Amino acid sequence: QVQLAESGGGSVQPGGSLRLSCTASGRSFSTNVMAWYRQAPGKERELVAAIVSGGTTTYAESVKGRFIISTVKARNTVYLQMNSLKPEDTAVYYCYTGFSTRAGHWGQGTQVTVSS
Repeated sequence: QVQLAESGGGSVQPGGSLRLSCTASGRSFSTNVMAWYRQAPGKERELVAAIVSGGTTTYAESVKGRFIISTVKARNTVYLQMNSLKPEDTAVYYCYTGFSTRAGHWGQGTQVTVSS
């Protein structure tokens, strides 16, 4: 069984910062792709940022220049540094790990609320 433990969510004012972290544990899982997705109320889940083993990163256009994804492979951990947060960043953020962006493993989600 694979477990992804997320932390770092919470409430912040617009312009603030939060750092999400996620550590994978268990048996037989791949960290070739580690990513963060988010889902806002009434919307579909969307990719926020992803990083592959070679270090290549991908970001949603809406977060480019504000969010940074990074990993510590030895710890099976992925981080998402979120700066200059906006109300539209409010969502449940999910950690993901897998060999590709399909058929991997998901965290339970952590709420991020940006509001004044």
